[in-house]
Amino acid sequence: MRERVAVVPIALAVTATLGAADPTPTDSPESDVPEGTEELFRLEDPRIAESSGLTVSARHGDHYWTHNDSGDIPPEIYAINSDGETEATVTLSGPEVEARDWEAISTGVDDSGEPALYVGDIGDNFQGAWPDIRVYRLTEPTDLVDQTVEVETFTLRFEDGARDAEGMMVDPRDNRLYVVSKEVAGGLYAAPETLDPEGVNELSRIGSAPLYSTDAAFAADGSHYAIRTYWATTVFDASEGVPGDNVAHVSLPDSKQGESLAFAPDGTSLLAGTEGEHGPVWSVPLPEEVTAAGDDTGKGGDQTEPAASPEERSESASALIWGGIGVAALLVAGILLLARRS
Repeated sequence: MRERVAVVPIALAVTATLGAADPTPTDSPESDVPEGTEELFRLEDPRIAESSGLTVSARHGDHYWTHNDSGDIPPEIYAINSDGETEATVTLSGPEVEARDWEAISTGVDDSGEPALYVGDIGDNFQGAWPDIRVYRLTEPTDLVDQTVEVETFTLRFEDGARDAEGMMVDPRDNRLYVVSKEVAGGLYAAPETLDPEGVNELSRIGSAPLYSTDAAFAADGSHYAIRTYWATTVFDASEGVPGDNVAHVSLPDSKQGESLAFAPDGTSLLAGTEGEHGPVWSVPLPEEVTAAGDDTGKGGDQTEPAASPEERSESASALIWGGIGVAALLVAGILLLARRS
C-alpha cells in the first residue's frame, strides 16, 4: 500500500514540473499571433475529419493536398481548392500500402524530375512498437479527378531506435527527405540522399527539434524550413544547409489539434491547419527577418532576439525532466519518512 501511495506524488511532481512539455494542445494567446493572420479556408469535405498533413500543389495553382490521420480509414489523399472544397480523391494502391498512421504529406519530385507527392506513414501510436515506417511516393496527377494510383513504397528506420514522428519534409533543392520525431527532446533526421525502394533506408539524426513537433515544411526555394508544434512554429535558415540556424518563433492560432504546416508559394507566410470536421487552414505572416532573408545572406539583417537554438531547447527539456525527477524524489522521501513515523 505504501508503494502505491508513493506512485501518486511521483506522477504529480513530474506533471507539475513538466507542464510546459505536456503534448496536449494549449491555447495561443491572441496577442502573440502575428498581425495579418487570417483564415484562408475551411475543409468542407466531412470525410476529412483528421487532417494531419498539408502541402501546396506543384501542378495546380491555388490547390493543396491533405489526408486523414489514422484509424479505420482508406488510403486516400484529397486535392483541395482555395475554397476548401475537395476536387479530387486519389486512392493509393500497392502491395504494402496501408493507412497505419499517416502524419505528413510533402511535395518533391520523382525519379524523372516530375512533381511528386510524398505521403508519410511515419507516426507510431504505440510509441516505438513499429520498427519501421513508410513513405509512399506518387507522381502528382495532372488531372484533378477521382482515381487510383499505384505508388512506390520506401521503408525507413531510425538509426537510434523506433519512435513516434509527425513531421516530414522534402528539400526542393536536392529532393532529400527529412523526418522530425515527436518527443520531449525531438530530433531532426535525414534520409539517404537517394531513397532505395528495395531495402531499408536509415534515418540519421542530424539535429534537435522543438518538443512534440507535429509537422514540418520547406519554403519553395529551400532557403528556410519550419517545424511546428500544437501552438507555435520555429523557422530555420537553411541557406547554408540543414539543420541551419533558428531564426524565428511564430505563434499559431488556437486550434483543436494543430497538425499540418506548409509554406505559402511566395514564402511570405505559413499555412497552418488542424484536425476536426470543417477544420480551418490559416495564413500566418512570417516576420521580416525571414521574408527579407532572400535579399541578402539568408540571415535576415537586423533581427530581434532569436528564439532558443535546438540545442538549447533540448538542454532545457532535459533540465525539466531531471528537475521533475529530483522534485519527485524529495516528495517520495518525505512521504516515506512520514509513513515510518506513523
